Amino acid sequence: MIAATRFSFLDRSRTREGHDGPGALRDTVTLAREVESLGYHRFWVSEHHSVPGVAGSAPTVLAAAVAAATSAIRVGTGGVMLPNHQPFVVAEQFGVLASLFPGRIDMGLGRSVGFTDGVRRALGHGKEDAEDFPGRLTELLGWIDGTQQAHPQVHARPAEGLDIPAYVLAIGEGASVAAAAGLPLVIGDLRGREKVLRAVEVYRRDFRPSARAERPEVIVSGTVAVAATREAARRLLIPETWAMAYARTHGSFPPLAPAEEIEARTMTAKERGLYERGLEGHIHGTEEQVTEQLETAIKETGADEVLVTTSTYDREALVESLRRLAGIVRRGGCPLLSPGPPPAAGGRPPVRGSRTGVSSSGGPGRCPG
Repeated sequence: MIAATRFSFLDRSRTREGHDGPGALRDTVTLAREVESLGYHRFWVSEHHSVPGVAGSAPTVLAAAVAAATSAIRVGTGGVMLPNHQPFVVAEQFGVLASLFPGRIDMGLGRSVGFTDGVRRALGHGKEDAEDFPGRLTELLGWIDGTQQAHPQVHARPAEGLDIPAYVLAIGEGASVAAAAGLPLVIGDLRGREKVLRAVEVYRRDFRPSARAERPEVIVSGTVAVAATREAARRLLIPETWAMAYARTHGSFPPLAPAEEIEARTMTAKERGLYERGLEGHIHGTEEQVTEQLETAIKETGADEVLVTTSTYDREALVESLRRLAGIVRRGGCPLLSPGPPPAAGGRPPVRGSRTGVSSSGGPGRCPG
């Protein structure tokens, strides 16, 4: 199943102790080149506002920088939070991206709003805008397809008429929105497997074929860490896990710290509990251990693609993890890029003897039948 599944990467442009926000953005662009060289299918960037530990606040701008620094990998957003923006402007932005980098741009869309009342006021949008996500999504797609009627004689140029694939990001309830719109679903994370499975079931049951997608397409997201030992892989999880535990106890999301510094800290009982629980459930370990965990996750979810979302302090270790993950897929005899032919209704994509893909590092490849 791993060999029949696409693998992609989402970078949140996390800041690190001793490194500033601009450096985090440059790190994202550098990482995109590495991810492309390893043959991954997509590289996506995220949107966060006024979060101390995250530098990525303007995903379409950052996506342009990533696309300009790469040559073949698909580039997109994971995602643009549609309630924060006017759909007309979002359509224009993606029209520019798709015009500059034809055939490579993905429009990942989410329904989150700012994390605090102050951020929401600064953005000029509130929770009510998130409730209208289906309507805003319909409007956005209408600007691109040229079918919107709310604003006669107004056109989103150069987006109108372009082929810009759209994806709906969901934690749970967004699955129904993706199904009704006939769009691919991006859902996470893999730790909450039961919740993901329920949402995927709803999505597949209610999916309505559209001009953008004839069949349900599921991309599952989550942390994947691969290293020479399980302990080394676990250390990759520590910086992000501690940042989450700290944020839940102090209300502020900090830059990522080195694993050894975190392990030496004295934590309160609440911090320790959140930290220890936060380390559980992630896909991590040696190549053999991760292979088994991925096979289980893909089998259970029926995922067409895995979107890796790993963040850690040690960027070299992160690249090595991605290199080892790429090796897991290649040992299956299949490149990472090509999705292959569509599956039969309700089924997994078949592994075909002629399935090929093009990787900037390896050229055409084949999966044995």
